[in-house]
Amino acid sequence: MDSLEVFTLIAGLVGGLAMFLYGMNVMSGGLTKAAGGKLESVLAKVTEHPFIAYLFGVGVTALVQSSSASTVMVVGLVNSGIMTLKQAVNVILGANLGTTFTAWLLSLNAISSDNFLINLLKPRSFTPFLALIGIGLYMFAKSDKKKNVGTILLGFSVLMFGMSTMSDAVSPLKEVEGFKAVLTTFSNPLIGFLVGIIFTMVIQSSAGTIGVLQALSLSVKINYGIAIPVVVGAEVGTCITAILSSLGANKNGKRTALMHLFFNVIKASTFMILFYAINAVVHFAFMEDQIGMVGIAGIHTLINLVATPLMLPFSGLLVSMALKAIPIDDREKKEQEEQQGIRTLDPRFLSNPPFALEQARQAAIAMANMSKEALDKAIGLIDKFDDEAAADVDYLERKVDKYEDQLGTYLMQINAHHLGVKDSHTLSVLLHCITDYERISDHALNIMQKAKNMSDNSRSFSPKAQSEMEIFASAVQEIMDLSIRSFENQDVELAKMIEPLEETIDGIHTEIKRRHVRRLRKGKCTIEQGFDLSDIGTDYERIADHCSNIAVGIIEVDEDAYDAHGYIEQLKADKGEGFEKAVEFYQNKYLLPAVKF
Repeated sequence: MDSLEVFTLIAGLVGGLAMFLYGMNVMSGGLTKAAGGKLESVLAKVTEHPFIAYLFGVGVTALVQSSSASTVMVVGLVNSGIMTLKQAVNVILGANLGTTFTAWLLSLNAISSDNFLINLLKPRSFTPFLALIGIGLYMFAKSDKKKNVGTILLGFSVLMFGMSTMSDAVSPLKEVEGFKAVLTTFSNPLIGFLVGIIFTMVIQSSAGTIGVLQALSLSVKINYGIAIPVVVGAEVGTCITAILSSLGANKNGKRTALMHLFFNVIKASTFMILFYAINAVVHFAFMEDQIGMVGIAGIHTLINLVATPLMLPFSGLLVSMALKAIPIDDREKKEQEEQQGIRTLDPRFLSNPPFALEQARQAAIAMANMSKEALDKAIGLIDKFDDEAAADVDYLERKVDKYEDQLGTYLMQINAHHLGVKDSHTLSVLLHCITDYERISDHALNIMQKAKNMSDNSRSFSPKAQSEMEIFASAVQEIMDLSIRSFENQDVELAKMIEPLEETIDGIHTEIKRRHVRRLRKGKCTIEQGFDLSDIGTDYERIADHCSNIAVGIIEVDEDAYDAHGYIEQLKADKGEGFEKAVEFYQNKYLLPAVKF
């Protein structure tokens, strides 16, 4: 071969490989987006049972067409605390079998027949039409679902075109004796094994390595002795992607990547030692037989079909090895306690915005419930102060502050990605509401501090004032509960019940202050008690205002027009029959006891 022919061959091979890897990445991304975050959500929920987790690892990897992608996904889930190491290891075992589906898909290129209908099954025959449909959907479809389907079709078409390009590029090599000599060295198990590892580490795709091997098998005579060690080496080399992904993860994320590495090293080394030890004795006759695309796919599947189920009962061993490699120290235990919940906001999920948004929503719901817990504990301290409960309120308030800060940052990162209409609404609701829940926790802290001041100075409300404040607190706790339920479920109808209760709470506050002034004039309470009552009452009313803001955010974002002040003014101006009935219901429910002055 002259220099021009060599250059053309290398350019065709490299270009084909680039298209192959790009097509696989595009198709995997389209499949992941089409799942809308559901893959990870389901994966996180069903991994309690080892065998179910294993099957999901197989299915998810076969769907996204990449063990690297699914393993990186698992690293993110473990890093965020959604999945444990024991759950993750079984998914990883399944991923190793699921990735073999790609080789079978590529083996369609080996179809050869004079029959027109059978020949249509060959990717070279139908992928141009898939590409045409895909580009049409991607460019002209309005819905995100159809665009995702277009992306999947385009990715598959580019992948298969890359495969064909590689096959065409290496076709002249079948006449080159020098290349045949190079291939012969691969039949040395150690050399072939190392080639498989190194090439896969470079391109970060075992499917890519096996795809190149399959492309060569279409044009050049490759026997089993050459193919087997390269395929086994690719199993080890593919671990590099998960390892690189784990570099920025916490220790559990790194342990997950190590489990993937340990399993593949154990699998590959055990196979190489046993297979070639037996071959040295019995001399397998098929080692010199030519292998085709189907044969390569079969080897890839057989190795994992045997190894992964056998390892399933001993998956705990991989967890133990990872924990020994990276032990848990006291600092990690403390970090896990402090970061619990926030770790769900993993940067790796940003590549899948719908799932990242769902994790942010769950974190915001947890934040809302922490605000409610802080409020309930603070209210309980007014009657009976307790230092431990007061410390809990302080801790919860600081934790809610941390949630608001990290959620705000994470939501803005999600907002930088393209989102569907429904997801955009959800993101807007979250952005509008997390500040209000943070402010509610601040008011809970204020109430706790006021209760502490009252306890330190041996002050308490008069029996009548105590009774009135309990009714006031009950109304505030109900509006808080309504806001969380409507926020969690994005329930617009439930959100519309909040404003009538907020108006009732305003009336309760006004009446309690009026009654206090009259008791003060008659000498039935002190000025200091009045300050306590006024401060706590103001916090109660402000909490109700924030709950009203949350309700308005849910309602207005649903209607694509956020204007809290304008909505409330319009609502109070209209005061329809339904609104008036709701106000009357709450006024009767939270009716202050009659008093005589």
